[in-house]
Amino acid sequence: MIDTTQLWIVIIGLGLGSYLLRFAFIGLVGGRAIPEWLLRHLRYTAVAILPALVAPLVVWPAATDGQPDPARLAAAFVTLAVGMVTRNVFGAIFAGAATLYALLFLLG
Repeated sequence: MIDTTQLWIVIIGLGLGSYLLRFAFIGLVGGRAIPEWLLRHLRYTAVAILPALVAPLVVWPAATDGQPDPARLAAAFVTLAVGMVTRNVFGAIFAGAATLYALLFLLG
């Protein structure tokens, strides 16, 4: 168990770090126009976050003790394929979820 003092130091440090990251954009740049090259890169932030969150769960799932699972790999492939073909995020997510649950049911 972590010491209470260390816990509060970590919590306060993370809070300050989060505040400073937000302040860099809102406080320092808030009154000025953001350059076009930065806006172009910021546009891809949301697109990059979802795969970064999902990839470890597909490649090293905790449910299988870190071993790759055919059901999860197939669901990720279906999600990617449906997303690329339809350009619909919700359709891709629902198709991947349906594939995952169907294959988990069928494969046991």
